[in-house]
Amino acid sequence: MRAPGDKSGLKAGDTLLAVENVSLTFGGVKAISEVSFDIRKGEIRAIIGPNGAGKTSMLNVVNGFYHPQHGRITYKGQTRARMKPYQAASQGIARTFQNVALFRGMSTLDNIMVGRTLKMHRGLFWQMLRFGPAMAEEIEHRRVVEDIIDFLQIEAIRKVPVGKLPYGLQKRVELGRALAMEPELLLLDEPMAGMNLEEKEDMCRYILDLNNQFGTTIALIEHDMGVVMDLSDRVVVLEYGHKIADGTPDVVKADAKVIDAYLGIERGVSGPSQESEAT
Repeated sequence: MRAPGDKSGLKAGDTLLAVENVSLTFGGVKAISEVSFDIRKGEIRAIIGPNGAGKTSMLNVVNGFYHPQHGRITYKGQTRARMKPYQAASQGIARTFQNVALFRGMSTLDNIMVGRTLKMHRGLFWQMLRFGPAMAEEIEHRRVVEDIIDFLQIEAIRKVPVGKLPYGLQKRVELGRALAMEPELLLLDEPMAGMNLEEKEDMCRYILDLNNQFGTTIALIEHDMGVVMDLSDRVVVLEYGHKIADGTPDVVKADAKVIDAYLGIERGVSGPSQESEAT
């Protein structure tokens, strides 16, 4: 499998993407309020928080699906104007979704081939003929896809329609489709949701291998705190659209605000009222 190309000149540890004071509102509902954080090249960056914290909305802002009312996104040193998802994809940003978004009637191989679309340059005429230059191009991209299939260890299901696959394997196919784009920044929205322990362990291994072997920068939303603490280099925590913590896993898990957000504890209560609650 190919490592993602990097034309930005950035080195490991440099800021690949910066979110600066971003706010996103739907009518009177504030999904994100003045949130700032960065993602460094080569790291696994976790975004966590309770349900409704604004995590998926933030990924939708990063890949251009939502346009914030305030703030800005800087990617590879360039401040982005309003951008469509296909433009983000062409600049090296790929993602998976909280709910699997695959072509259920198509095979595993064909679903992953969809991820190569932006890499194909022959026109529709040649692709319809599937002859000459178009055939040579398709063969080249098929080799890349076969390498991804080998990497994800899904050779046995390469010709199986994904609608017939169990959920855990569908999530792996969706990861393969994102990898087919050779992303510089890979956005994973709850990649282990609905998986059993064995499937989670497999997915963790693939994520670590992508990061360690190929240098892929990863932004990860995940509710399993064990997974987050084991995988991530840094963690940003959202609650009701606000950032409440940002730092290494050890720093974040000891933060009082984070503990309160996840356990539902309200601090600052004292005197008789505290005693009455305890009883």
